[in-house]
Amino acid sequence: MNDISNKEDIKTLVDRFYEKVNSDELLSPIFNDHAEVDWPEHLPTMYDFWNSLLFGSMEYKGQPFPKHMTLPVTKEYFERWIQLFTATLEENFVGPKADEALARAMNIARVFMTKMGLL
Repeated sequence: MNDISNKEDIKTLVDRFYEKVNSDELLSPIFNDHAEVDWPEHLPTMYDFWNSLLFGSMEYKGQPFPKHMTLPVTKEYFERWIQLFTATLEENFVGPKADEALARAMNIARVFMTKMGLL
């Protein structure tokens, strides 16, 4: 396995992660029923988001938290999100950028849970 090294790798990470989300009993209803995510629009946004975080591309222009603050979730949802993200990374990548992606995902979850009063 290789490390995350470019936007194609990010696409792989994001696509495989959201495949897991979409088949997950806990998370799928939040994304698909409650939030009614438009996947053809959301996935490219996530590619830009992670490319900006990991490689400083500055492609992502947005504020992720406001879209999430009204979701009916508990700490359990964030824990599952991290489990799926971790599994996706471990199945596909190894190296410093993969480690950084996990650290950033964990930090995002922690910040969101703090702002939502879940910690």
